[in-house]
Amino acid sequence: MKKHKLPGTVIALGLVSFLNDLASEMVTPFIPILIATVLGAGPVILGLVEGVADAAASFLKLWAGRYSDSKHGRRKQLMVFGYGLSNLARPLLALVSSWGALLLLRSLDRAGKGLRNAPRDALLADSAHPKIHGFAYGFHRAMDNAGALGGTLLAVAALSWLDWSVSEVILWSALPGVLVLLVLIFGVREAPRPVVQQQKRQAPLAWSELSHNMRRYLWVLVLFTFARVSESFILLRGNELGMSVVQLLLLWAALNLAKSGASLLGGHMADKFGIRRLSLVSWSGYAASFVALGLVEQGNALWACTLLYGLLTGLGEGSERALISLYADERERGTAFGWYHLAVGLSAIPAGVLFGTIWHYWNAGAAFLFAGALASLCVLLLRFWSFNDPA
Repeated sequence: MKKHKLPGTVIALGLVSFLNDLASEMVTPFIPILIATVLGAGPVILGLVEGVADAAASFLKLWAGRYSDSKHGRRKQLMVFGYGLSNLARPLLALVSSWGALLLLRSLDRAGKGLRNAPRDALLADSAHPKIHGFAYGFHRAMDNAGALGGTLLAVAALSWLDWSVSEVILWSALPGVLVLLVLIFGVREAPRPVVQQQKRQAPLAWSELSHNMRRYLWVLVLFTFARVSESFILLRGNELGMSVVQLLLLWAALNLAKSGASLLGGHMADKFGIRRLSLVSWSGYAASFVALGLVEQGNALWACTLLYGLLTGLGEGSERALISLYADERERGTAFGWYHLAVGLSAIPAGVLFGTIWHYWNAGAAFLFAGALASLCVLLLRFWSFNDPA
């Protein structure tokens, strides 16, 4: 059997994601800390900010994917605009003095993500051979998580050794943001795609044209989003348990290290053992690790459960996206990925607020146990309702 290698475009897109997450994670871990300390808010506001930030650009994600499939659509062009907007808005978080301003800038950051994600995921599928789609997406997620690890460690070094303030660290995230655009513009080439048949005009929101299995998969993903809440809540829990800012940043770095290594391994496993099987393993691991997080009462246990969570969920990060490329027609990959991001994004606001509300009126343990139980239900739906054909 011929062994297929990762194309240069896939490697370049991995480097883009590495640099972007390097910039992002010099900022993102500070958001729950800013909300809890500087802004004096709690888990409900964190849930609202993270939920709105993810959901505000949901329809933009569908439009971007849809447009990138059209005759005049350019996946790379949308990605340049998207990465540019995010890396312009993100450093400005250093200047916020209210949670409303934080919400606005976080939403602009996510609007950039809305412009780029579906076209980028579709371009990965366009560029890689179908037999290595699992490896391609796993490699991309590994680079993404490696960038998150690097950005967090840079933040730790700046705080501990250079004596920078949090605001200075956030402002300096603009530097790797500039490198993102340079690599994207000069290193990424858009693969040729099949010509779209102009006589067959499609509706703007062609849900009915998606495959039956994909629609079922997306419905389960919507429900799963209510379990898969923002990982920022893990940091908020660490803050409750008395961990310092540097300890929280190191915890965040360890989480991304676990996810990065597991994502690369998971990409190979998805191509070898089956994308569906690996998705089931990963979702089951998510459920188990969130139940474990619900039982945590001290910092050492939080470390162990967070690493378990990172390893088990990282395995399936690539396969979750590879399933979309498996179900989608190659002329409509952008649209399919747009629906994927829309389904997840629209669920983000109620999911974040619900998790934060359970935390506020009961406790952190109840919120994590609720998420774990819901994730377990989603595993059953994924296996016995969504995947109705052999893996």
